[in-house]
Amino acid sequence: MSVTYRLANTNDAVLLAPLNAQLIREEGRRDALTEPELKKRMETWLSKDHQAVVFESGLDVVGYALYRFDSESVFLKHLFVSSEHQREGIAQNALDWMKSHVWKDKSRIRIEVLTANKRAIAFWKTVGFEDYCLSMEFEKNSPAGGDRPHVFSPHP
Repeated sequence: MSVTYRLANTNDAVLLAPLNAQLIREEGRRDALTEPELKKRMETWLSKDHQAVVFESGLDVVGYALYRFDSESVFLKHLFVSSEHQREGIAQNALDWMKSHVWKDKSRIRIEVLTANKRAIAFWKTVGFEDYCLSMEFEKNSPAGGDRPHVFSPHP
């Protein structure tokens, strides 16, 4: 399949929102936003500090990347290919294209991946990403967290 890449603008939010909804479902995220809400959020991101690249095959949008620039790096917020086109090399080719065309002046690309998303972790490691840090959270009213007090001791 032949895929082309182009920079997105705020008008593309309507094309990216359904893909973002699919990404949220596949990742197992807790986001419960509707497609209209995702469209609005995407418009906000694209009108402020984020940029996106749209991946197209003919007239079909098959994926996208959403990112922002930091002082010395790129923070890649989303890289997604629609389920019917996954495992065709599109994401890896898009990543290579962006590294050489869009992010060529940046030496570091940062991502965040949900720890339960083993498939995504395997992909990122395959394309050369390495573990750097682990972000953790506590949700007060979750079954795992509850309201029980936690005591941390610096020594066992």
